[in-house]
Amino acid sequence: MGCNRARKQANSRTFLANKSKERNMFVAERFLSSIVRDYGKHSVSTDGGTWYPQACRFLKLDHHLHSSFEKSIVERTMQYIKDRTEGFDDYFPCRKANCKLNHVINWLNLFVCKHNKDIMA
Repeated sequence: MGCNRARKQANSRTFLANKSKERNMFVAERFLSSIVRDYGKHSVSTDGGTWYPQACRFLKLDHHLHSSFEKSIVERTMQYIKDRTEGFDDYFPCRKANCKLNHVINWLNLFVCKHNKDIMA
């Protein structure tokens, strides 16, 4: 499962976190277009996934790759989010048949809100 995350570099605030089962240009384009719609056009920095440059070209966004330092920070942050999500699932597992993971999306939104509040405090 892929997880997309948009961050504002100046203060490390998280704008949006999103989960997806696929990693492709269409998922990346949908994710980036929702950010553009809500926050306007900005430069996009990614880890080298082949789907991001295609999505950026389609949306006419500037794209560049993370430096090694930036990539290590992003990877550490993503691992932190994955660990917390797994902990959430351990305590509150979903028992619904054909679950759409809405409980995970709600938890990610809560996590992002709490994270941003802590960063801004």
